[in-house]
Amino acid sequence: MNERNTANNTVKVLQSEIKADLEIVQQLQQTLEKHRGERQIVVIQDFPDPDALASAWTYQLIAQQYKIDTDIVYAGVLSHQENITLVKLTNLPAKRWDPQNLKSLDFCGYQGCVLVDSQGNTSQLTPFIQEAEIPIVVLVDHHSDQGNIQAEFSDRRPHINATATIFTQYLQQGLLTLNKLNQKHVKCATALMHGIRTDTNQLLQAQEEDFLAMAYLSNYHDPQLFKAIMQSARSRRVMDVIEKALTNRQVKNNFSFAGVGYLRYEDRDAIPQAADFLVTEENVHTSVVYGIVHDEQESVELVIGSLRTNKLTLDPDEFIKQALGKDTKGRYFGGGRYSAGGFEIPIGFLGGFNDHSDYTRLKWEVFDLQIQQKLLRLVNPDEGIINTD
Repeated sequence: MNERNTANNTVKVLQSEIKADLEIVQQLQQTLEKHRGERQIVVIQDFPDPDALASAWTYQLIAQQYKIDTDIVYAGVLSHQENITLVKLTNLPAKRWDPQNLKSLDFCGYQGCVLVDSQGNTSQLTPFIQEAEIPIVVLVDHHSDQGNIQAEFSDRRPHINATATIFTQYLQQGLLTLNKLNQKHVKCATALMHGIRTDTNQLLQAQEEDFLAMAYLSNYHDPQLFKAIMQSARSRRVMDVIEKALTNRQVKNNFSFAGVGYLRYEDRDAIPQAADFLVTEENVHTSVVYGIVHDEQESVELVIGSLRTNKLTLDPDEFIKQALGKDTKGRYFGGGRYSAGGFEIPIGFLGGFNDHSDYTRLKWEVFDLQIQQKLLRLVNPDEGIINTD
């Protein structure tokens, strides 16, 4: 009798979830129909990852059915080798807008903005979107709440590993019928698979939704293209950053953290790769790698960091928010999702070029020490656990 009740309850839960998914898809359909024929800007983070790139492309293909013209844009750089390979081999239609020219660009040609795998806090474009009073029409993201962003249609699911999984579910619900003979569809399906793979740590942290999405996409993807993207080699600069992280790391109670000094703007993605590497060390369950990323053209500097963990009871979003806090506008410096997180801290007045090497060294030492102290504040040295109470 108990087994029968359990089975019935499981069926009810599944039926409820399917109904909820259908309602979400219907709401998105209604929103797209309402904005038929418009022009929209799809904003992704400054350093786009495969999840964001693939999801934005999927939205573009879905929106085309409603005669909605979209531009996928980002204001940073593609620096990770796999991301560069993904865009080149698939001809993924993402455009880089030079941060130096943002003030001269005409945002008024867009009737709506779409945020994908982001809530606007990781893009330099957000202030310009707000200044032009472009409404947020669609927001689809798998991160926890990062600020008070209002959208006409919002689908935020922090319990989902990848935004690409959410968009694949849209496809499964009929928002777009994939065609094996359509090369754009095949390449987009391949990109979605790669997005899910990267955001689930090579599927090691994948859940049922991710596996079901991968199974669906496997009917349409290009296996050789998928293999070519995955086999992208690490650059020498990335290897240098990993070496610095290994040299500078400190390990406290299974928690590894390392500052890697100054990096060029275009090498920013070396930081998460170094964090991925450090967390594989024996007796380490959480790693944080950070450095000062500088844009020589803009004379702008940011402290950028990445967290990786395989500790099931550690919430990266909660940890980063508690460790680093908020800026003067009340926005958190960072956040995260299951097993991973990141943060960006503007240096402000102290940032920019200075021709005194001693000053540059001292500036790094101050920021390095400050971040160490904030991270160690949450480490319990007596019991060897992360204390987020």
